[in-house]
Amino acid sequence: MAKPATIKIRLNSTADTGFFYVTKKNPRNQTEKMSFRKYDPVAKKHVEFKEAKIK
Repeated sequence: MAKPATIKIRLNSTADTGFFYVTKKNPRNQTEKMSFRKYDPVAKKHVEFKEAKIK
């Protein structure tokens, strides 16, 4: 069987609240690490979320 084109990644909050989002990415098209400004409900504001591996 072929490997799937997308992998699951975890977007960790840089506010050190422990909150994270799970999303998918295609590593063949997007080789650099993902980074977004998203809402952190624990910090109650928009912060930077950076990509990490799912353990």
